[in-house]
Amino acid sequence: MGVQAPSNHAAPPGGARHLVLRLTGMTCAGCSGRIESTLAELEGVFSANVNLMTEEAVLDYDSESLQPQGMIDAIERIGFGATVKIEGGAEAQEDVAERNLREAHRHFAVAWALTAPLTALMALHMTRALSIPYYTVLEIVLALPVLGIAGRDTFRKAWKTSLQRSPNMDALIALGTSAALLTGPLKLLGMPVESFAAVAAMIMAFHLTGRYLEARARGRASSAIRALLELGAKTARIERDGREVEVEIAEVRVGDVLVVRPGEKIPADGAVVSGQSAVDESMATGEPLPVDKEAGDEVIGATVNTTGVLRVRATRVGKDAFLAQVAKIVQEAQAGKVPIQDFADQVTAKFVPLILALAAATFLAWVLLPGLMGAIGGWAAPYLPWTIAEDASPLSMGVFAAVAVLVISCPCAMGLATPTAIMVGTGLAAGRGILFREGAAIQALRNVRTICFDKTGTLTHGKPEVAEVVALEGETEVSVLETAAAVEQWSEHPIARAIVNKNAAMKGAVRAGEAFEAVPGKGATAQYGGAPIHVGKAKYLEANGIDCAALEHTAYRFGCEGKSVVLVARGKRAIGAIGISDTLKPGSVRAIKILKRMKLHCVMLTGDHEGAAKIIAEQVGIDTVAADVLPADKADEVQRLKRNTIYNVAMVGDGINDAGALAAADVGIALGTGTDIAIESAGVTLVSGDLAALVTAIQLSHATYNKILQNLGWAFGYNLLAVPLAMLGLLHPVVAEICMAASSINVVWNSLRLRKFDPKRAVARLMQS
Repeated sequence: MGVQAPSNHAAPPGGARHLVLRLTGMTCAGCSGRIESTLAELEGVFSANVNLMTEEAVLDYDSESLQPQGMIDAIERIGFGATVKIEGGAEAQEDVAERNLREAHRHFAVAWALTAPLTALMALHMTRALSIPYYTVLEIVLALPVLGIAGRDTFRKAWKTSLQRSPNMDALIALGTSAALLTGPLKLLGMPVESFAAVAAMIMAFHLTGRYLEARARGRASSAIRALLELGAKTARIERDGREVEVEIAEVRVGDVLVVRPGEKIPADGAVVSGQSAVDESMATGEPLPVDKEAGDEVIGATVNTTGVLRVRATRVGKDAFLAQVAKIVQEAQAGKVPIQDFADQVTAKFVPLILALAAATFLAWVLLPGLMGAIGGWAAPYLPWTIAEDASPLSMGVFAAVAVLVISCPCAMGLATPTAIMVGTGLAAGRGILFREGAAIQALRNVRTICFDKTGTLTHGKPEVAEVVALEGETEVSVLETAAAVEQWSEHPIARAIVNKNAAMKGAVRAGEAFEAVPGKGATAQYGGAPIHVGKAKYLEANGIDCAALEHTAYRFGCEGKSVVLVARGKRAIGAIGISDTLKPGSVRAIKILKRMKLHCVMLTGDHEGAAKIIAEQVGIDTVAADVLPADKADEVQRLKRNTIYNVAMVGDGINDAGALAAADVGIALGTGTDIAIESAGVTLVSGDLAALVTAIQLSHATYNKILQNLGWAFGYNLLAVPLAMLGLLHPVVAEICMAASSINVVWNSLRLRKFDPKRAVARLMQS
């Protein structure tokens, strides 16, 4: 889970549910914070996470005490809108970013259609190129529709949030433009104040321009998921009643046999029934080379068949398919928060009230102490072309500076700093077969200094084979294998499968033993041929009263050769040993070399014998090995490593036997296998199962986190510098509004620069350093 909103409610009971709400009406971080706190206060809500960028709320709640409509009602009471996001429904397919962009463009166009002629008149008036009678009246008449028509939504949102005593960015703009517009009537009434009515229109026009550009940038930031979903096939060719029928993709059902010709996209996740081909899986795994497929192999929907014709039986379609699951995982990660955002949230929660207080103080200071305020800011006035005239009255200066304070302040930049970077980073990662299941995993992975690796299936292929069988006197290799296979028929462990497959190849299928019992990480027992059969490690056999001395030398030799050792006993007598070998994945050695170059401490955790484990570790380049570690004890080993460092510890495993260790680590990293991405105990999933993706994930976490720091640095630095300048009357309100809009846009566009991230170039620079 991401960072959660504070909640004093009990832990989730059996009625716990997960819900995503689409939100409308948010304009700044103050809005998202207000909604989040409102939801967190509801009885029955365990966690609430509101994201300004994605305009969604992700909740865990008790369905027995609270219904979705209750949450929607609470949101609407504070002036915002909400609807339930329906997976796979029409709403899920609606392009919210495009809708928001169209609305923002309409407001922007209306504003400038009215403001452009007013700006031209103001320029002619200020340069005295044209004498305009009743200029102030004309200012007011032209400015009113800009605020009342184009800026109507801004005033409406400002009013609603102010009624709830949670004013947002719209409230600052509404108050600033209203104050500027009011100077027109005040001047007509004879008060000593300059008219800023035209300035009010320009402020609103630039504000709406900023909203439009921000919406465009947001659309680009969220384009990764839309592009991912668009990769899917639109139609499918299905075998029905002995002939091929082309149907819409929504009509494909589990069990349908799909015919996929060369160059076509595979319509759904499935298993190859017949045919041979190479499939381009780069969109799912990031692997650039096509993967050979034949009968029995799994394929992923939306990947491209390159050569032969394949017949594929659909196994997962619609919202259960790989592509939909990836989109869901990434969307929820984008809706999450990273720990560093806590500070920004605390500041933005108090930001608007603070600015309102500073604006009031600025107005009073200029009206009551004009000499002092002018003296303080006087040193900079000659260098800034956008200050007010030197002969302006104290009241004019008070309005001028207060309006500038209101419109220069930018809580939006602080609110967008983190989610924009997370959105771009997670989308970029998904396109490379890396799934961050939560936003917090990005920051956690960036702080990792120790990485633990499972051996089988992680560093090695995880498909061990029988390399050698040693039989004691009175036995043969075939009898030893047959006896072991009778027990291992019950197990799905890779080593057990290797024994069963080898026996089948040598003799054929064997009858499974009876009364099977297994001790994870140690061995197994079953009844076969009228006697108890024990298969496993020497300690397991000895614990069952079996003398393994005759196999001690063989076991030692196997260990020295890097083979896993399986001893076999019938009754109380050891009958032989089986040596199992597993080969390293091609990319393991290079990945470990790069990780060590990145100053990361690599550790291998394995249940293998110490001798075999050290040989594999030496081959791959890992210096620290913990061998003979049972699956249940791997979590304890991870906890021990965490106690010995101030940095984060990551665990990399296959997500099956390593679930406990993955959960115990600061960052659990699971290796997926094709469509297998539902590994709940891991914060990061590498779909390809290749450790090269681990290197990319770590580099991407650094790049994303650096963007977050840059964005927050800009957002806070901008406000700390700009607000004092505005208070001193050194910023014209129009310039202030332009700067404010540019600040938000800058944060979004800086995040978009992440899309230029190139993992190969990053590795090349690292290896050259």
